[in-house]
Amino acid sequence: MPHILVKIPQGAFPGDSRAALVQKIREAASAAEQIPADPAKQFLCWVLIEEIAAGNWTCGGADVTAKFLPCAATVQLPAGVLDEASRAEFTQSMHAAFKASMPAHDKRQLLSSVVLHDVPNGTWGVGGALRKLPDFAPAAGYAHLQHLVEATA
Repeated sequence: MPHILVKIPQGAFPGDSRAALVQKIREAASAAEQIPADPAKQFLCWVLIEEIAAGNWTCGGADVTAKFLPCAATVQLPAGVLDEASRAEFTQSMHAAFKASMPAHDKRQLLSSVVLHDVPNGTWGVGGALRKLPDFAPAAGYAHLQHLVEATA
């Protein structure tokens, strides 16, 4: 049940490209976090797209968007959901999502940055209440963490 904030240059992923990007990001998150295909579980994957206006994305102090397509994602998820292998899978899958969703006519080189933030247990608020990993396991359906559900039942 991640919150994923994606920053892309304004207009870089129009129409169907944006829809594909959101879908592929959700698929990447679901695979890495072992969230089942159940729409109620998938609903908990929030993807927010923020477009950065031309001239406001610089690398080394220079606007490089004419030559490169920079894409950044900040992912917040409950601590304990991902192990090292899942983190690597998630990062690779996010890059692949950006690459596969680029419009066919866009020949710029993709630059991706994905930062995974573990939210410490008991510091994520939902509906006005703090939640812990055992609370999230049944809601998100994490296949690898169902033992937490059974332990609290």
